[in-house]
Parts: sequence; structure tokens; C-alpha cells
Amino acid sequence: MTAAAERPDVDPELTELEDSIGYSFEDPALLRRALAHRSWCAETPGELSNERLEFLGDAVLGWIVADISYRRFDQLPEGLLTDLRKSVVNAVALAELAQDIGLGPHILLGRGEAAAGGAEKPSILSDAFEAVLGAVYLDGGEEAAFAMVERLIGPRMSHSVERLDQLDHKTQLQELSARAGRGAPEYRITASGPDHAKEFVAHAVIDGEIVGVGTGRSKKMAEQGAAAEACDALS
Repeated sequence: MTAAAERPDVDPELTELEDSIGYSFEDPALLRRALAHRSWCAETPGELSNERLEFLGDAVLGWIVADISYRRFDQLPEGLLTDLRKSVVNAVALAELAQDIGLGPHILLGRGEAAAGGAEKPSILSDAFEAVLGAVYLDGGEEAAFAMVERLIGPRMSHSVERLDQLDHKTQLQELSARAGRGAPEYRITASGPDHAKEFVAHAVIDGEIVGVGTGRSKKMAEQGAAAEACDALS
């Protein structure tokens, strides 16, 4: 029984999106709000943007991914659980997932943002995905939100866990920065202490802005730490 058959008054495009995310809304207005970018709301008086739903969805996504990580990958220590979560909960990963489910064309954008290719921007796509998850949580509760994340992100987690030892935060930061339309990251290194016990501090800098700081007993460790912090900040 399809959503369209049950609710003939609902926009067919929304039912198509429901099929992609695997959830049918009791209140389709929640889904529509999850797709409303602030640029569209600025041109459509009286409409609410998806920003509050994105805030909620971000929090819901965090605990669900943490729950799945803890239960499914019980052999991983805390540090690798954190790396696993970062590998699937970041702007780039969520934007790719949003593209996979065809979310972009459904996002409501203002004329200027639409003309600028907003439906393909990682930040807009990732925010909209989180907003949709927030809407699912409000409409169907914890079970529905958990099922959505497990269905769409669970397989990616299984893939990511196989290559956790290959994670390179500097490469991730470079990709994040490029997809956000920013310059290539640079690293400013300072060192202190005697030669046999030097402590290095690295500042990751993008477009003149310090976006992450890391420390370590080698330049490489410090740079990786700075890049990891920067990835969190950009995500």
C-alpha cells in the first residue's frame, strides 16, 4: 500500500522522497518544512525554515550513530568508535547520502540560491538530511528515526569500520574544504622543549582562519590532530 494511494492529496514528489527514505509521514507538512531552506522562506512570507528541524535531527543522528556503533562494533575501543562516528557524521558524508536518495531536487530554495546551485551544496544537502531525520523523529518517534538511520547509514558504517586504520584526517580536511568552496588547508608548526623531547603544535589554517589545533611528539601527529579538530569544526 503506497503513501500516494493512502493520501491522494499529498504532493507526489513528496511521496517519491518518502519512498527514498523508507518512511511515510502521518503529517506530510513536517517533511515539507524539513525541505524549506531559509532562502526560500525569505521569499515566502509566513513559512518556517528547516533550521529547527536540522538542529533536532543533528542531535538525533548523533545518539543513534553512537548507539549503533556501541552495540554493533563491540570490539572497537573508544577512540576508534569516535573515528567511526566522524566518518559517517560529517557534512561531506551526509551530503553524499542526501545525493544518493535524491534529496537535492526536493529542497525548497530561494531564486538566488537555486541559481547558484544550492541543491548541490554539501552544507545545504547535509542540513536538509538532518532536518528530514528530525521530521521523521517528530512524526514517528525514536523507532522510526532509528530505522531510517540504520537503513541508510548502517551499511556505510560497516564499510567505514573496515578502513578505520586508513583514515587520514589531512585528506578528509582537504576534501571538506574543497567541497565547501574554500582554499587548501595549510599547517603552521611551532615546537618547544629540548631536542630529545620536543612538543609540536600545529595550526590548521584555511583562507587565513585557524580552524584546528593539534599537538604531538612529531609534526605528523600534530598536523593530524589539527586536521581532525578542523574536520569537526567544518562538519
